[in-house]
Amino acid sequence: MSYVKSIGSRRELFVDDWLIESMNNMKLKLHSPVRREVVLDKDNFGYATVFKDNDLYRMYYRTGGELYNITKLKTKEEYMSRVRSSPEVTAYAESKDGVHWERPELGLIEFKGSKANNIVWDAAGLRKDTSHNFTPFKDSNPAAGDEMRYKALGGKGKNGLKAFASPDAIHWCQIRKEPVITDGAFDSQNLAFWDELRGQYVAFFRAFRFFTPISNGFRSIKRCTSQDFLHWSKPEWVDFGDTPIEQLYTNAAIPYFRAPHIYLAFPRRFVPGRKVLDGSPLNAISDQVFMTSRDGGIHWNRRFMEAFLRQGPEKENWTDRNGTISWGVVPTGEHEISLYWCDHRKMPTCRMRRGTLRTDGFVSVNAPYTGGELITKPLWFEGQRLLLNYATSAVGSVKVEVQDEEGHPIEGFELNEEMYGDEIDGEVRWKAGKDLSELADRPVRLRFVMKDADVYAFKFSPGPTNNP
Repeated sequence: MSYVKSIGSRRELFVDDWLIESMNNMKLKLHSPVRREVVLDKDNFGYATVFKDNDLYRMYYRTGGELYNITKLKTKEEYMSRVRSSPEVTAYAESKDGVHWERPELGLIEFKGSKANNIVWDAAGLRKDTSHNFTPFKDSNPAAGDEMRYKALGGKGKNGLKAFASPDAIHWCQIRKEPVITDGAFDSQNLAFWDELRGQYVAFFRAFRFFTPISNGFRSIKRCTSQDFLHWSKPEWVDFGDTPIEQLYTNAAIPYFRAPHIYLAFPRRFVPGRKVLDGSPLNAISDQVFMTSRDGGIHWNRRFMEAFLRQGPEKENWTDRNGTISWGVVPTGEHEISLYWCDHRKMPTCRMRRGTLRTDGFVSVNAPYTGGELITKPLWFEGQRLLLNYATSAVGSVKVEVQDEEGHPIEGFELNEEMYGDEIDGEVRWKAGKDLSELADRPVRLRFVMKDADVYAFKFSPGPTNNP
């Protein structure tokens, strides 16, 4: 019985094999975000953070230096000199819908002789290293007071990560002078959040490992936890299983807001030794990958080694650190979630772009026209209804059967009539008109019979069935 999966009434996504016993002529299919509009431009965008705060969307991003064209810099040394001499500040933008963004004139910090800007954290003195990757979040910890409702980490190099707080997401202060995390490399977007399910703060940040005689180390990810945001556990390397070693420059790890027991991450995969853009003094390119964790970010599933976000046909997107996905996945409609990333990095046309997926639509169980079947592992559940996030073609279909633990159909819950269409929470209905509550005290399996269709997620839900 140890292999029975207890899922209660939580939403489950098919982002890995955790629920799957067997598949016949089916596959797990990774879906890439659809490129949408440019939401902000005319700025030297660096690492960015996006989150939804009640009815307001907030974005923070690094900026400060003048826009430039990397192909006009003749050597790597010239490029590095420019990077070191460029100021770094943290700017703020906001939106009412996640699509149309504004840079409010905050009047907080003087920059280049004026306070008429949207800067919330500056590059003066010791703050320069923290503006490099200042990454805020809204703290949902019930013990966090209103004066520290928003928190952030920032810092790089030997100075470590420092802790910050704000009562309103605009006015920030450093909580204490000393860094709170020191074991890492940090010149990347390092982040933290409150994990409501596990009752702890979790931080992810970059460090180097796998040193060799011909390599200075590979970029990878460490994790640590805290109860108070100031005292952190000893950082540990995260585990990617038996997968090829790749350089992951950022992590963008976050609990998925519709299924917070699952962490999602969208690291930038750094690939040295390749170059597309003629004239660039840097010999490297990047793309973005997708991975998931079910144990709080210690072990990560990298079933999908293919790119989650490719750079596309525009040559300006083929610089060495382009396309970095911002930290944050937000709802922008009933059927839509949005992510954001930087286009044309290190070019005069540098801008922030929005991309969309269907709600829960990172991965689907996919069946071809010829059809296929999937059977889950035994499940303990709570609820009366079964809801599916699914989509079919005009000739496609999804049918569901509830089986006992041994794989025998349960009377009254044999294969239902064909479901076809496109729904985020489509209810499965059986001919007998029964609800599922009578089965909630024993393990069951779900059998999916599908044709030219995708199922992204399912959820057992309380409440009376809508069956006629």
